[in-house]
Amino acid sequence: METKKLQQIANEVRKSIVTEVYCAGAAHPGGSLSLADVLTYLYFEEMNTDPSDPGAPDRDRLVLSKGHASPALYAVLAEKGFIPKEDLKTLRKIDSYLQGHPDMKHTSGLDMSTGSLGQGISAGVGMALAAKMDGKNYRTYVICGDGEMEEGQIWEAMMFAGHHRLDNFVVIIDVNELQIDGTLDQVVDPRPLDKKTEAFGFHTITADGHDMDQLRKAFREAREIKGQPSAIILNTVKGKGVSYMENQVGWHGKAPDDKQYEQAMNELREAGEALCQK
Repeated sequence: METKKLQQIANEVRKSIVTEVYCAGAAHPGGSLSLADVLTYLYFEEMNTDPSDPGAPDRDRLVLSKGHASPALYAVLAEKGFIPKEDLKTLRKIDSYLQGHPDMKHTSGLDMSTGSLGQGISAGVGMALAAKMDGKNYRTYVICGDGEMEEGQIWEAMMFAGHHRLDNFVVIIDVNELQIDGTLDQVVDPRPLDKKTEAFGFHTITADGHDMDQLRKAFREAREIKGQPSAIILNTVKGKGVSYMENQVGWHGKAPDDKQYEQAMNELREAGEALCQK
């Protein structure tokens, strides 16, 4: 798919994220918006998935370890056709299948229920190892937050992946430099992530998480690597696409009011129109 089309889809994803959070009255917009581009690329370019057969044995797997960014994942699943787009407005409602964190038992297209930070890589490693043991060619992708990399279980699982040379396994780290309690250097800074992931046996790639061409290059490089797993470190902006949310830790977990929602949607509409004129 051409870069411009991917950018347009990602912009629609951002609109859906803001709408989901607004309708829910609560959720996590900042870290969802920073993932809009990479999730769009994964589902529309990189991964082998089929909305008509979401449980296909040979499908690629994705684990959103930073499960609080579920609005981004739901928005992409809706754009891809796994779930009805109109259902996005039911996020976190008492009778909705779209919970605040992904639930694989009730949502089509999900491979793992997540929410307890630090556990996603362990689940993904199991999927990747199963593929090797069964002689399957599917690939497994796990998305983690940079603050999440402070969890010890992350590194146990990465050590396992490196030891078993799981070259069908890709860890994606969303480095927006903000977490719920503040900036990385105020809490526990896990960097340098490139040197650490390399030390654990990963082929490490760094890219701009909002540049589709760089994402394409990074994922293609990861596919070519044999004998070791890959880590793709993405430099992103928390709240990307909504001016008043960008790089603001306060937008980690709250919903916009009526006026803020209108401003966000106007900005995203203008961004979409600008893409159409390119």
